[in-house]
Amino acid sequence: MDRLELIKRNVQEIVTEEQLKNLLETKEHPKAYVGYEPSGKIHMGHVLTVNKLLDLQKAGFEITVLLADVHAYLNQKGTLEQVRETADYNKRCFIALGLDAEKTNFVYGSDYQLSSEYMLNVLKLTQLTSLNRARRSMDEVGRQMEDPKVSQMVYPIMQAVDIALLGVDVAVGGIDQRKIHMLAREGLPSLGFKAPLCIHTPILLGLDGDKMSSSNENFISVDDSEAELKKKMKKAFCPAGETENNPVLELFKYHICPRYEEVVFERPEKFGGNLSCKGYTELEAVFASGELHPMDLKNGATKYMNMILDVVRSVL
Repeated sequence: MDRLELIKRNVQEIVTEEQLKNLLETKEHPKAYVGYEPSGKIHMGHVLTVNKLLDLQKAGFEITVLLADVHAYLNQKGTLEQVRETADYNKRCFIALGLDAEKTNFVYGSDYQLSSEYMLNVLKLTQLTSLNRARRSMDEVGRQMEDPKVSQMVYPIMQAVDIALLGVDVAVGGIDQRKIHMLAREGLPSLGFKAPLCIHTPILLGLDGDKMSSSNENFISVDDSEAELKKKMKKAFCPAGETENNPVLELFKYHICPRYEEVVFERPEKFGGNLSCKGYTELEAVFASGELHPMDLKNGATKYMNMILDVVRSVL
């Protein structure tokens, strides 16, 4: 897999691919970042962007992880002390998932977001952004947006200024971050900063086939025990032969197959014996054909997800 293919793997959108190609041709070690709002457990939806950071590190990018404690505070996720403690926990998780602690720049928002330079740029960008635009940009990420606080309208403005002052070339995030990233692309040049490239990853389905939600407990957390993971996977939505909107297959596509070149499904001889697949494309075809039973797919997902999470559990 060449450099560009690695960057594009499991990505929903690049804004724009032409600019990305130009960046790779002109800069040996571009800079990319993801901002994480410390607000609770790290689940596999978060890990999807961590996986993309791992791809970018392999592709020669310098990586910054913003532990956005001030953003979490503004989005009503706890006191500054509480969100800072959560941020420390998040950092340990990200390193355990494979980010190189020596080569990854971990930054706390509170380390620079209260400076006069930062705040002046935030105020400048508020003059260029309508209230409706700020509110729309928060639709996918804000809490209690039916009655938003003024702090939540400042949130996307700050995120744009983060991109500028962290000096990155590429902003990475889930597709739910798209409106905020577009605000940054359009607004930052007016302040004298370059518009960032944007790489957006898909939003994972919850294990029940619906939108992933902490209230529904339909997600896998990185600190789930083996017993908890087994219980969740047993109940996971996984219709036989269905490859679209199948959350168990998504685990293989986005988390397991990028880490393991070959996956082996252990089955009794009476059910065909062990079955191996090299890469997600082969696995999807085998499942669609009916050769692999949903329960065997679930058991395989449980095995490999435990292998991935064992490293995280050991440091928490």
